[in-house]
This record gives sequence, structure tokens and C-alpha cells, in this order.
Amino acid sequence: MTRTARAALVAATLAWPAAAQDPNAMTPAELLPLAQAEGTVVVYSFTSRIARVEEAFEAAYPGIDLQGFDISSTEQIARLTAEAGAGVVNADVVYISDAPVVISELLEKGIIETYVPPRVADRLPDAFKSPLLAQRQSTKVLMYNEEANPNGSPVTNLWQLTTEAWTGRVVMVDPLQRGDYLDLMTEMVLRADEMAAAYEAEFGQPIDLGGAANAGEKFIADLFANDVILVGSTDDVNAAVGKLGQENPPVGFTSYSDRRDNEDEGWALQVANDVEPANGIIFPAVVALASGARHPHAARLAIDFLMGDDSETGGDGYRPFYVAGDYATRTDIVPHPDAVPLADFNAWAIDPAKTAEIRAEVGDLILTLQ
Repeated sequence: MTRTARAALVAATLAWPAAAQDPNAMTPAELLPLAQAEGTVVVYSFTSRIARVEEAFEAAYPGIDLQGFDISSTEQIARLTAEAGAGVVNADVVYISDAPVVISELLEKGIIETYVPPRVADRLPDAFKSPLLAQRQSTKVLMYNEEANPNGSPVTNLWQLTTEAWTGRVVMVDPLQRGDYLDLMTEMVLRADEMAAAYEAEFGQPIDLGGAANAGEKFIADLFANDVILVGSTDDVNAAVGKLGQENPPVGFTSYSDRRDNEDEGWALQVANDVEPANGIIFPAVVALASGARHPHAARLAIDFLMGDDSETGGDGYRPFYVAGDYATRTDIVPHPDAVPLADFNAWAIDPAKTAEIRAEVGDLILTLQ
């Protein structure tokens, strides 16, 4: 046996235990050398905060290039579906919201697969481990300008948004362009009984559906009839609602966590928490492996990193998400001190399976209203 052959045999023998081990059971320390050999991990992310994760990950794990791409959930679903149809796998990690569509269009079709890092598995409720790993809970809720309204939200009941006082003064992203806003509208239909009770509480009489199927659909129709302003991005909502110096600003549905940008952007966003019957929705931001990922060990290491370290605030990997308005799914990460406590947060928690059942119908309704 030549020296070269002997060296190759020794290297293969030494590598065999790690290579033979189930990667889903590996610790970060076990994943690291294999991830460094892969050298790269590609992350599709629905939030621009992936840039901060990229910087922290590469500092923690030299030799691995994290390539983060800021792509909306709707675009991710379309891109991943197209890539799968072409037999191409470009992403290693998929960080995405819009769980109702992700489950049916990506997970059930085998385009992505569930991975729960063993290091944190016992710190997560079962609902946040299956069918997909939820890294945090995000929101689409009613927000207002606290500079113009120092005494609190000018809206205390969602039905007020359908009145003359708010004509042309409610802003949101077009629900047909962004899935989380369509999920918001869908939840109002699913919660039709609560919407009906809120109507009666506001106007002192039972709701007249006027041909609508239920109070949720009636609210959506009335909101659109009241000239709701549809914009192209959440940042557009934030600027319209939160911009400083406004005398009579609109309100809008956006992400509670975007308050983190108030100082940098010159906004005065605040959540309207005391709203009947709810201020909006809270939903999982999920992270998964791309099936057939080209860098499978680096992908698992990146997901482990996104879940945060063992400190009480999650450390550098979770730091971009440790803000008021994002709620950690890990039970051992302490709540952000500036956030409305989750127990007091007046948003509906969506059930992705139930949302998926009627989401298309709600989309069709909205199409007829535009």
C-alpha cells in the first residue's frame, strides 16, 4: 500500500463515525467540522434581519460563508416551487412565515423538511416543533402613531375602521400580494362570531349581514368600501402610520416588532393592544431544511444558531429577534422587557390548518372588492 493510499484510508476511517451518524442527532460541535468542509450555507429569509444573523454566524463559525437572501414569503414559495420543478436546489435553509401555504405547498410536497436541533428540542412546546420548527412568533396587528395620540390608541374596536371617521385612513399591504395579510383577513372570517359580538358592542344592535356570509366577510367588505389604502410593503405602512409630525395620521396593520426602527426611521409606531375583539394575528415564523440541500451540515448548524444560544436572551444568533413585538418560542428565553406580555397581547393565534381551508375563498372575496 502506498503512503498516499494509506493516508486516504486513515482519513476515511477517522471520518467514518461522524459521517455515519444521523445528522439530525448531531450536536453543534459534531456538525461544525463537516459544515466547515462544506464551506457555505444559503438561507432564504423573509426578513432583512438575516444580514445581522449572517454577520454573527460567520464570527461564531469562521470558515463558513452564510449567504442570506431577503425574500418575502410569497416570493420564496414561488421560487422554491419553481426550483423544485426544475430539479434545482439553491437554498439550504428556508426561513419563512405564511405557514398555512408553506405546510401545504412546500412541506407536504417534499420541497422542505422539518429539522429540530436536539440542543433545544426540550425547550420548545410540541406545537412549535411540528409540523415545522417555529423560531419565534411574529404579528400583523393594528398600529397607531403615539406622537399624535399620546393618550393611547384612537381605535378601540375594529368596526370603528369601517366608519366615516376612518374613511381613507386605514393602511395595509394588499392581502393578495402578501400572505400574512391574507391570513389576517382569513382569521377575521374564522372568528366571525367574535366579530359579530364586537359589532353589537360598538353599535348597540345586532349586525345586519346585508348578504355577506358572516360578520368576518361583512367587516372585510365594509373596510374595502371605506377606502382602505393598499400599499406594496410593510415599510410603506410603517411610514404612513408612524411618520413623526403628523396631525391626523392613519392607522394600519403591520408588524408590532417594527417599533424597533422608530428611532432610526423617525417613526412613532405603537401597538393598539386594547382593541375589540382583537388587534390582529400572531403567527409562527418557521425555519426548515431545503430537501436535498447542498450543504446539509452547515444548514443544520445555521438553524441551530437561529434558535439562539443557551443564554436567557438567546445570544448573538437570536439578538436580531429579541425585540419588543417578537415572541420567542423557546420557553427558556426571557420575555423582552419592553413588550406587552404575551399573556396580555390581544391578538388571535392562527391555526395554520384551519387558515389553509378557507384562505383561497377569502382571497377570492377580496379580489371582487378591489
